Amino acid sequence: MMAEETRLPVDIDAQPLVQAATALQPVLRSYREEIEREQRLPKALVEQLRAAGFYRMVIPRDLGGLEVDPLTYLRVVELLAEGAGSVGWNLGNGGVGQLVTLGLPDDGVHEIYGKRADTIIAGTAVPGGGQATPVAGGYRVSGHWQFGSGCQEASWMLGSFQVIGDDGQPRRHPDGGSLYWRGVFARAEAEIVPGSWDVAGLRGTGSFDWTVEDVFLPERRTMPQIGIPLENQWARWPGLTYQLPVQCWVGPHHSAVITGIARAGINALIELAGGKQPRGRPVGLLCDSPQVQDAVGRTDAILNAGRAYRTAMITELWNTLASGKETTLEQRARCRLASTYAADSAREAMDLVYRHGGSTSFKRESRLAECWRDLHTVGQTVTLAPEWYPIGGRVYPGLDPGPRLRLPRLTMIAIETRSTTTGSRR
Repeated sequence: MMAEETRLPVDIDAQPLVQAATALQPVLRSYREEIEREQRLPKALVEQLRAAGFYRMVIPRDLGGLEVDPLTYLRVVELLAEGAGSVGWNLGNGGVGQLVTLGLPDDGVHEIYGKRADTIIAGTAVPGGGQATPVAGGYRVSGHWQFGSGCQEASWMLGSFQVIGDDGQPRRHPDGGSLYWRGVFARAEAEIVPGSWDVAGLRGTGSFDWTVEDVFLPERRTMPQIGIPLENQWARWPGLTYQLPVQCWVGPHHSAVITGIARAGINALIELAGGKQPRGRPVGLLCDSPQVQDAVGRTDAILNAGRAYRTAMITELWNTLASGKETTLEQRARCRLASTYAADSAREAMDLVYRHGGSTSFKRESRLAECWRDLHTVGQTVTLAPEWYPIGGRVYPGLDPGPRLRLPRLTMIAIETRSTTTGSRR
């Protein structure tokens, strides 16, 4: 029998956080124009998201967080994305950013979360962007990074950099030999590059480029960059939530955004069909068309098939760890494939409802147009790219999937070493 704290909720939608996300959807719609126009989440909305607990979902209880399971976290992100794609994206991205920062040394973690567990993190986990020189107590860093989603509301910025030695060459990190470090910069030290987020969809994420110039970064807010783009470096925190492999978080976090937007698109077609009389048809509404009825039924099935696969794989990995076993490479591959497949299912569903919306679909102010723009922007992210199919597919015939799925031996040693030197909490 599994202990109660290792059980996933029987009814995810009955969880208070999930119900709060559902209740907030009309509020998100009321902010739609401001979010798009200002390219940021309004301060009043950020405070509502904070009050609901959404910014401390993945933070450990030891730090004042809620320490939710991944299915609850993903469902909240999905529902927020259904209300407004940019809100779901920023909450999903920010949650993974928080997990990454839990891998910092203890004094760095407490500097960031000691005063409030709902501290907002923005930035990127992708390697590169900055260069640093060692100084007493830390580094002097300069850099330019892309995709600072949520930078307008964040308190801290996450970026990657290389330390350059006297010979002009990058130094390897002493923990595991990585060529890259991660650093967490105070938001006040970062400059946003105006006009760098001129995009068709997810405008409200405010994913601007950002820079730092000769900023002192203390050692306590740095860590080795392990994994491509990242691995679980937060496993020293107690609780099953933090022992899960990274495939339960990275990939699913963006997959939940895209499936939420697809659900909004299906609902938009249903609403449109109930009141629109198609041009050239003297009688009847769009909902009377057998083709539209087929599209609604087909897209619901397509979308939910992808969502069910994603949920099933995360549940399988959770239950494997809860039973005291280790997850296998095949399980991790399927979990990664499931998030990509769910995203492709969402794309297929969205394109079908967009087609059946007629001329309404391409009018900028229409809900279908908004969903189509946002969804296809999410779909271009590397975490959901089609390259994950051959990466996962190499696992089953026993081929090496490469470092993006396989944990190299040196990486495992680095993670174990860091967990020992920073103090285990298990």
